[in-house]
Amino acid sequence: MRIGLIRHGLTDWNAAGRIQGQTDIPLNAEGREQAERLGRRLLTEEYRWDHIITSGLSRAQETGEIISGLLNVPLLEPDARLKERAFGQIEGLTSEERVARWGASWETLDLGQEQIADIQTRALGFLEDLWEAHQDQNVLIVSHGAFLANLLSALYKDRYTERIGNLSLTILEKERDDWRPLLYNCTRHLSLDLAKQPE
Repeated sequence: MRIGLIRHGLTDWNAAGRIQGQTDIPLNAEGREQAERLGRRLLTEEYRWDHIITSGLSRAQETGEIISGLLNVPLLEPDARLKERAFGQIEGLTSEERVARWGASWETLDLGQEQIADIQTRALGFLEDLWEAHQDQNVLIVSHGAFLANLLSALYKDRYTERIGNLSLTILEKERDDWRPLLYNCTRHLSLDLAKQPE
């Protein structure tokens, strides 16, 4: 089984540096173009995908729908366990606004953020259930930056610490009891000249 971990496309809040968390912010025009670029890239690659599943938040759902349409791969029902980390009171704020409100050490404060252990528990639980249901298939998963970073941290500790980019692709392959990374945080499709498919 292979899974492709995809961070949703760009939103206006991403562009402004605002933490989204579980606030349901839609893709912007650039985010839709990014999703099309990844879909066109996937059409040219050897990997074949059987299903797509998203968090259900609109920015992830629309990313999945765009890729699904290009690849002609069915979307499964959204899974709420794939939602972004809940950030409580800091959702919607920029870094400058967070510092102005709570000081430079705001990250150490309890401002309603979902605990790391909790997000990792739901992430690993999702993976276990996905394996049970689809172990002979390859599944694309459209989720969120902090969620994916915490999932990778749960699997690999401090091996991967690079910020997860919008519309990045990470591919993992199940090997006995472990998930073996084949590709990490790749965004080369965003800079390639990928021609649109004919209508």
